[in-house]
Amino acid sequence: MKTIAFYNLKGGVGKTATAVNMAWHAARWKHRTLLWDLDPQGAASFYLGVDQDNPGYKAGSLLKGKQPVGRLKRETRWPHLDVVPADISMRNADVKLAESGGGKNRLKELIAPFGESYELTLLDCPPTLSPLAESVFAAADYLFVPVIPTHLSLRAFEQVLDWIDGKKIKNLQVVPFFNMVDRRRDLHVQMLVKRPALMKNGLKTWIPYSTHVEQMGDHRAPVGEFAPYTPAAQAFRALWFEVLGRLKL
Repeated sequence: MKTIAFYNLKGGVGKTATAVNMAWHAARWKHRTLLWDLDPQGAASFYLGVDQDNPGYKAGSLLKGKQPVGRLKRETRWPHLDVVPADISMRNADVKLAESGGGKNRLKELIAPFGESYELTLLDCPPTLSPLAESVFAAADYLFVPVIPTHLSLRAFEQVLDWIDGKKIKNLQVVPFFNMVDRRRDLHVQMLVKRPALMKNGLKTWIPYSTHVEQMGDHRAPVGEFAPYTPAAQAFRALWFEVLGRLKL
């Protein structure tokens, strides 16, 4: 089983939309897939229709070891795609990790049993550098980082690289890609044509800024489900195949 995380220190860069679309494509190509929503906002859970009230459900309790993670996973309406939903209890995830005593390897320990049922686990992460982020980095095989083609977004990505280097995290492959690209903006086009050094080992596919991505909330579905012939849907499809090439599932 491979574990991949979608993460960025900077919010609003489209990591959740990308994670949801990648999970949907993985399941569509019949890879047994689990998306674990680690963001207390629960946007990925909302997009996939598994955020309904569930009495007794506390996502944060997973990190403390009070509930087995397998009990809280939910099926989606798409075959081969399950979700561990988030809720507001994840807001104190760092505290719960500390209370569990598992340290930075806690998430890795929780994910390990999924290998019996899934080929791919995706982590949708909140935008923070924290003990939770360190636990994500220790658990993931690949960290996919959406970057808007702007100087501030590149700077945030560089800060992530510096933090990972400072923590001496090994065996994690960090893979950036351009997201929310607006070709009406000169800077976006310039960075696509002449990629900054930080992006040289990243994915070649880029995702356009699109109203169809924003409409995921209206349809509560990935773009390919309700607008399959749009540029955004085609870009996500191409991105999935490039991700798949890296994962070698």
